[in-house]
Amino acid sequence: MPVPKDIEAEIYFLTAAEGGRSTPAYTGYRPQFYYNEHDWDASHIYPDVDVANPGETVRAYLGFLSPQEHIGKVHVGMKFLIKEGARTVGKGVITKIIELEQSANRAK
Repeated sequence: MPVPKDIEAEIYFLTAAEGGRSTPAYTGYRPQFYYNEHDWDASHIYPDVDVANPGETVRAYLGFLSPQEHIGKVHVGMKFLIKEGARTVGKGVITKIIELEQSANRAK
């Protein structure tokens, strides 16, 4: 099943020196999307690059595993963190809400 494009975001991946990853991320990467003091699973698609290297900013589509939980809570301009467990590996901002409502309706 293809990953939905619930939101579009711009994500900066921290370097290892900043406490982030030492290896690149690829489409299909599924870290936690962190906001409002909660972690949520979200799959990533990187439409413009083959790999998202530490120290780079990339455009990404994120598909939530529980899209219904985000209706009315996420918005354009909202900042969030990308985490792997307790470690922050990226920082992002939402640039568009795309298929979130449709995904939430399918999940009901």
